[in-house]
Amino acid sequence: MNAASPRPDEAMLAPIERLARLMAGAEADAAEIFAADGVSIFDNRAPFVFTGRDAASRWTATFFAGHQGYADLRHEFGPAEDFQHLGERVYFSLPTAWTWRRDGQRFHETGGWAFVLKREAGTWKIESHGWAVTSYAVSK
Repeated sequence: MNAASPRPDEAMLAPIERLARLMAGAEADAAEIFAADGVSIFDNRAPFVFTGRDAASRWTATFFAGHQGYADLRHEFGPAEDFQHLGERVYFSLPTAWTWRRDGQRFHETGGWAFVLKREAGTWKIESHGWAVTSYAVSK
């Protein structure tokens, strides 16, 4: 762990913000967000585990297929926890809240998003992320 930096810096959070914008339809290129190889994604959408060279593109396609008709997808991040920095990789978990609308209903989901970032050519890229829902609510 790097004692001089107890939390991820802006450069480390940048690919995660880009991923959240991609999920909201406001970012176009997943290839620039994810590491070139070794990507693994664990999610609550089947097939649940995405690994290999095309992991990011398969996960992205699965995400958008499952979120058709969603509007106003918004995220809010809490402070990062369990930050660990070892060489060209970092790990941390990020409390996250999502809200969106669909079919006249409002949805609210909270969870923990764990990340491993890898430094490639001077830029942090997502090598792995996993999502765990901690609460889910639907309202009118």
